[in-house]
Amino acid sequence: MGMDASERQHKILAVARASGRVTVDDLSVRFQVTPQTIRKDLNDLCEQGLLARTHGGAVVTSSVENVAYTARRLIADAEKRAIGRAAAALIPDNSSLFINIGTTTEEVAKALIDRRDLLIITNNLHVAMQLYPNPAIKVIVAGGQVRHSDGAVIGASAIDLIQQFKVDLAVIGASAIDEDGTLLDFDYQEVRVSQAIIANARRVVLVSDHLKVGRSAPVRIAHIDQLDVFVTDKMVSSDLMRACKAAGVEVIETGMEVRPDAED
Repeated sequence: MGMDASERQHKILAVARASGRVTVDDLSVRFQVTPQTIRKDLNDLCEQGLLARTHGGAVVTSSVENVAYTARRLIADAEKRAIGRAAAALIPDNSSLFINIGTTTEEVAKALIDRRDLLIITNNLHVAMQLYPNPAIKVIVAGGQVRHSDGAVIGASAIDLIQQFKVDLAVIGASAIDEDGTLLDFDYQEVRVSQAIIANARRVVLVSDHLKVGRSAPVRIAHIDQLDVFVTDKMVSSDLMRACKAAGVEVIETGMEVRPDAED
């Protein structure tokens, strides 16, 4: 006898929490049921506020707590790599920049590994570890409390160091983006660091995949009109696109295809 819907949904939620993201096709194969059955399961879980629907699947969602760092690294990983390469192409040699915390900003750092004559100030230990081996890149790490969950350096000391600089560019991420252009995150201390980064850069580049659009988070970082460039895999919101155009923000889409799902 096959498992009932309640048991299957419990297992789907466990898979989603382990990986951060699930797809209709993968779950259909895993549980040997039709895609229509999986869509109903995902819709039920979304109605309970446990998941959020995406094109072709769902992601773990919370309005007050972010997905675990190890799971975030797996969500839209190919899209993030493409975004990282596109954002890195905007950064010339012989420039200074901030890179803040986030799995997408880490992809920007990876794309800069072989570059020359960069000064990079970061509150992201993963970024520092990726870049410091290159002797042609000078890396400065903000001091302060290190958050155990993801290697973010947060707090007043980090802000104090950032405020000593006025850099050419800032590369920032966000945990959520409202369709009106508001950028949001989960940790107030992290947000204060991001706000200092924005205030002390001549140009600000936001890097974010399409799954962040319409997601909820409680703390306001900034508005899209405080940015210069938005690099994403695919613009999925006409309202957000209008907000970008109204603010004069350049939108760069990497062209990564979003897998269609006819009934989503």
